[in-house]
Amino acid sequence: MTPPPEPTKVKKQRNVIGLIALVTAALGFIFACIPGALIIGWILLPIAFVLAIVSLFLKDKAKGMGITALILSIVGTIVGFTVFFAVVATSASNAFGGGDTKVAAPSGDAGGTPGPAESKPAAQAGTRENPSPIGSVVESKDWRVVVNSVTLAASDAVAAANQFNKPATAGSQYILVNYSATYIGNEANGQMPAFVSVDYVTADGKTVNRLDTSAVAPEAIDTTSTLYKGGTATGNIAIQVPTATASKGVLAVRPGMIADKVFIAVKK
Repeated sequence: MTPPPEPTKVKKQRNVIGLIALVTAALGFIFACIPGALIIGWILLPIAFVLAIVSLFLKDKAKGMGITALILSIVGTIVGFTVFFAVVATSASNAFGGGDTKVAAPSGDAGGTPGPAESKPAAQAGTRENPSPIGSVVESKDWRVVVNSVTLAASDAVAAANQFNKPATAGSQYILVNYSATYIGNEANGQMPAFVSVDYVTADGKTVNRLDTSAVAPEAIDTTSTLYKGGTATGNIAIQVPTATASKGVLAVRPGMIADKVFIAVKK
């Protein structure tokens, strides 16, 4: 007897809605990482989520792009909220100053757990015109911050850290700032290091926010995990600065949302 022919497998057709969902999710993810364009990301990501769900229920259509779009839209939403809260924290810190920030000279053990600052108030030390040196201890009632090192020529290191990192724009370069943030407050629920801000101020007085670029730094500091009293987070952030005056700028360090800024030199 001749066996019955095997059923022919029907090749699944391209899922156009899944493709649209994937493109929309990718654009939404990108915009969600840009502080000035967050609202666009928040519009695109829910649309991508809905389209991805619809694409998964289409009969005889490929599901791969729909699944990818669904995951990307969820991850993008999480990233968007993280960036939003960081922007809110930075904006609030720029609007208020706590007046309780202290700064002390370097203790000689940069990179470890810094000791308490027992020197002058921030109003009398660490000014932009006379910045404190790298390794100085900057402290408020909640946070103790130490800039451990600054690497001025770091474009290659940033490019190698993540394949999606964009090259620095013409006339600019990436610098790497390595710092430690220790929570010394008393809140039972702790706080995230995102409440600490480290920005760059150019020689002509313009602030380059650490969130202006979405480049992933090598050995990046974790600013979203909650720290409890005595806990320390250490790592790098990447900031894009003007090449011609990179070494002439300063770092603006704020150890908490309502703490005063202290300016730190970018070279020893």
